[in-house]
Amino acid sequence: MLIESKSYEKEVEKLLNVRLTKRGKERIRAAYDLAETAHNGQYRDSGEEFFEHPKSVGLILAGLKMDVDTIIAGLLHDVVEDCGVPIDKIKELFGVDVANIVSGVTKISNLKLNERLNEKDMKSLEKVETIRKMLFAMSEDIRVIIVKLADRLHNMRTLEFVDRKKQIAKADETLKIYAPIAHRLGIYKIKEELEDLSFRYLYPDTYFDLKSKIEEKLRLGQNRLNEYAQIIKHELDNQKIKATVEGRSKHLYSIWDKMIRKGKTLDEIYDYIALRIITEDQNKCYAALGIIHSIWSPIPGRIKDYIATPKFNGYKSLHTTVITHKGDPLEIQIRDWDMHQEAEYGLAAHWVYKEGVSQEKLKFLADLMELHRYIAQNAFELKDIETNLLSKEIFVFTPKGEIIHLPRGATPIDFAFAIHTEVGNHFSGAKVNGKLVPISYKLQTGDIVEIMINRNFQGPSIDWLKYAHSPKTVSKIKKYYRQKNEVELIERGKDKFRELSKKLNFSMDEILEKLKEIGFYIKYNIKSDDEFFIKLSLEDISVNTIRNIFTLNEKEEDAIPTVEKPTSSRKGISVLVDGEGGVESYFAKCCMPVPGDEIIGVITRRGIGIHRKDCTNIQDIDESKKVNVEWNEYNQNKFSTVLLMDVESKNVLNNVRNIINNEGGHIEKFEMRSNSNFLNLRIYLSVQNLKHLSLLSNKLKNSKGVYSVRRV
Repeated sequence: MLIESKSYEKEVEKLLNVRLTKRGKERIRAAYDLAETAHNGQYRDSGEEFFEHPKSVGLILAGLKMDVDTIIAGLLHDVVEDCGVPIDKIKELFGVDVANIVSGVTKISNLKLNERLNEKDMKSLEKVETIRKMLFAMSEDIRVIIVKLADRLHNMRTLEFVDRKKQIAKADETLKIYAPIAHRLGIYKIKEELEDLSFRYLYPDTYFDLKSKIEEKLRLGQNRLNEYAQIIKHELDNQKIKATVEGRSKHLYSIWDKMIRKGKTLDEIYDYIALRIITEDQNKCYAALGIIHSIWSPIPGRIKDYIATPKFNGYKSLHTTVITHKGDPLEIQIRDWDMHQEAEYGLAAHWVYKEGVSQEKLKFLADLMELHRYIAQNAFELKDIETNLLSKEIFVFTPKGEIIHLPRGATPIDFAFAIHTEVGNHFSGAKVNGKLVPISYKLQTGDIVEIMINRNFQGPSIDWLKYAHSPKTVSKIKKYYRQKNEVELIERGKDKFRELSKKLNFSMDEILEKLKEIGFYIKYNIKSDDEFFIKLSLEDISVNTIRNIFTLNEKEEDAIPTVEKPTSSRKGISVLVDGEGGVESYFAKCCMPVPGDEIIGVITRRGIGIHRKDCTNIQDIDESKKVNVEWNEYNQNKFSTVLLMDVESKNVLNNVRNIINNEGGHIEKFEMRSNSNFLNLRIYLSVQNLKHLSLLSNKLKNSKGVYSVRRV
């Protein structure tokens, strides 16, 4: 064991690229030995010893240049929950910091919820509560979430050993929650690997097809890329600028995401490869940019100075795209070594627990932790958390030139509270680029914003919430109003609730009892009835949310959600159940199978529900309730299905209709929802079979203005 722990300590030292102190080595060896002993006899899904997992987590953290306490916490992150090691023992052996990090990670995983909840509600609450706890822990000590990211990264690297259903669930959660957190921390190494691994398991065929095509393009284009690198290196050497010039490929998920967003094929994506120049200091970065533009002409509008105006997570670099002498568009990134380290390992990992931290970086971290504290306190649905984590940013300037990062869609009131709470509380108006603007004005990147204040104002108006877009602003306005007007808010909430109870024909007490019984108070983090009324008054909880609970229709209460009843055109001729026709059956609306799909039958009160075999709603159903079904003679019928599309604008709709009609499809219903960047379509249509559906999908995918087409 001693030899193994010493070998591990040397591997950590190699990854950190620094010599550990004698004390640091001893502590890492002790943590290694404790974790190995505690996990003895435990195995992973792959069949390997469980201890391989915390070992790998520790090495990932060392690769991120984390401090010794964090690496030790990575080694020990599962011993409390899985092995029963007391947290006090960890505190005694390794100190308060390690114990707090391990405790934070343990609290994220170890949830205790109301046992009376049904399984569906329990799973939903567990996921939301886990993420909220993770964000709370992150707001207290950033190292907790970095350990959790390393834990998730190693689990994703070994995801091949779990069943398909779990692969999809973990990959989806990773893409929507963990990768955005890594992005906010600026840890691009982890972000990109998490995105690519999620992409691989969510869309395996697309992933491996794109991977093969990119590898082929890189093989064919490597000589040309080397030539461009040599030209730049030669010119930099002539100007006495020491620099490293290297080629790099963008990670697969970012290429695929751009193809979907822009509605382009891979051949129309030109910046999947780029050159990166790393210089000695910031001044040399600008000098290198000038040299590149003297060699090749830049494309107008493609020069981005993230050194003067860093991204919200602290990322700094110069970006430019040029047209080479061979007519190729070529993206080039320029940064110094400090910027490179921060871009690879993230601001938080790189400097937060070392001395000499700048005020700018401390402010970034404080703002980030405050954002996650807000999300943890106020997001009660998974989609709310995803929206907050994925929100895009703009940057604007104070009259003195200070950069302020805000979420896209922010207004002057958001800017005022970002400057200081007191500025927001006494906001009386704003000027943007020297002109007066209303409180509803949407700020744009590059705006210069000046806030006017009135010290006579007693505080923010509750009406300002209509114009607040930043979570921080919303939180501060509600906090102020709640402190000053708690009694009024309770009464206002009761009035709303009383009106709702009359419409539902239930007493207020009956509704409250029902909400507590189904775990509503747990989900929305409500500690008392008065707090419930306050949240209702402040619209933290929607009246419609409560109304929907008491107006559920029968299909929403079924174990298998929303199934389609038989129609006259399908009776007795579409499928055979265990080789027999004439058995009462219907097609499940959750997956809407069409001839050509692999199908399975599920016994229900209504008859045999016909599902696609890969339908997620039937994976946990007992095998005794499943029956073999097969398609019968179906050519004379048409079958309903649903396509989800992301399109550029309403101008595309006529073309979509024409394609479907011209190819023999029939649109039954059309739903449309506007997004910030594009339009979401939900098209209910009838087709002959899977081949017919694939033909329609491919035609739609290749039409102008269509970003993506996917089947429900």
